[in-house]
Amino acid sequence: MATKDDIIKKNPYKPTLKKVIGYKRESQDSFTIRLDWPLDHGPGQFVFCSLPGIGEAPISICSHSDKHVDLNIREVGNVTKALAGLKEGSSLLVRGAYGTMYPMEQLKGNNIVIVGGGCGVAPLKGVIEYIENNRKDYKNVSLFFGFRTPKDVLFVDDHGRWKDVFNVHMSYDKLESKKEAETVSCLVGSQGFVTQLVKDNVDDSEGTVVFLCGPPIMIEKTVEILKEKGFNDDQIFLSAERLMYCGMGKCGRCMIHGKYTCLDGSVFRYDELRDASE
Repeated sequence: MATKDDIIKKNPYKPTLKKVIGYKRESQDSFTIRLDWPLDHGPGQFVFCSLPGIGEAPISICSHSDKHVDLNIREVGNVTKALAGLKEGSSLLVRGAYGTMYPMEQLKGNNIVIVGGGCGVAPLKGVIEYIENNRKDYKNVSLFFGFRTPKDVLFVDDHGRWKDVFNVHMSYDKLESKKEAETVSCLVGSQGFVTQLVKDNVDDSEGTVVFLCGPPIMIEKTVEILKEKGFNDDQIFLSAERLMYCGMGKCGRCMIHGKYTCLDGSVFRYDELRDASE
């Protein structure tokens, strides 16, 4: 019989104190922290991070490990800017994991196309690590990433390894020169939008599923391209990002077309949100 302590330990709504065991600056406004937290979670889920006296914010998990949790954080408000001041050995309060996940078990045997724009690459990194750990379960895997400039690329240290295992395509909204993206060989890419890369390089919809995360306009345009190529709604999955405060369907801040992002998402199959009004 479960004791009160067992119930409290398993309660995802009770914040617990976790130690930072790694910190890396990714770009001018983005950083990744690693927590000493063997959390049971799936690709696409998120947690809440809080600092007493400052506030709390939902953060996507960008790793898939049974030993630690990586969180990529963009500095956009008081909480995330305060989190940027953490260092190895610091502690913060966390709760979770929350939300749905990409249905990796059900999608075994498929080709996988992953499309991420900007900070939307972060939750998709958990999917990529899951596939790396279970590579034999999936066929061809293609990664399409779009960033503003090469200086805004997330997870630079991982790209070289990904290029050895997957088909990697990179685009940049702006390149100062043709050589700018060649300073690090794994970041070579073209000027333009990631949607054009998808249009030019994704051909066969049969036996292929697509994971999307990024700005709403990127998702909208990518879905249009995929539909023109013959993809069905149940072949497209996306991570929806919404302002949320509670993570338990009480505040209503994250509702999309009658669905709560925190409970029904944040990973949705496209037909679940097809008629949603952005």
